[in-house]
Amino acid sequence: MAATYLVVGLGNIGAEYANTRHNMGFMILDAWAQASNVLFKTDRYGDVAEVSFKGRWFVLLKPSTYMNLSGKAVRYWMQQLNLPLENLIVISDDLALPFGTVRMRANGSSGGHNGLENITQLLESDKWARIRVGIGNEFARGGQVDYVLGALSKEEMDQVPALAAKIIQGIKDVSTIGIARAMNTINTRQKAQKQEPKGPNDEKNGIYTPEM
Repeated sequence: MAATYLVVGLGNIGAEYANTRHNMGFMILDAWAQASNVLFKTDRYGDVAEVSFKGRWFVLLKPSTYMNLSGKAVRYWMQQLNLPLENLIVISDDLALPFGTVRMRANGSSGGHNGLENITQLLESDKWARIRVGIGNEFARGGQVDYVLGALSKEEMDQVPALAAKIIQGIKDVSTIGIARAMNTINTRQKAQKQEPKGPNDEKNGIYTPEM
């Protein structure tokens, strides 16, 4: 039986959130679907597409629950597909990393990210792989929410295709050579980056989503 993986790209649905920094997960999966010539179909708790690679199947999920309730969609599809936690990979944005920096981990904390935190709560475990994509933190005090929910600049958008290709290959590598070796390939060196002080309206660790 072919191995199946659930690959979740985190983001918020709606035209107003398209191409925003917080929707980096959606953008990566959109690039994968386009490169594979497949279309997303609306299903329970999200848009879903399927792609194959060397006998492995990847179910791509863009949750429709909004970021803060991402775990609801992930839990449902993990149960539907009857997958073990090691076959789950979640892609999210990360303020703590410079733009374009990629960090894959086999497990770990949410780092204050509301989507990752909700997934951990509903799966009752943090023993699943995640890929954090740096979006930088070039915002002034109190400007965190606007920055995260703001659109990528043209220069940043121009970098997305290459960034997506790197991440997609990293996920394929997980299925063929294992996550430990895949991490050595996909993880990029982090550059020094300033950390802006948080304003009174910024949430813990800077994450940020509309409560919907």
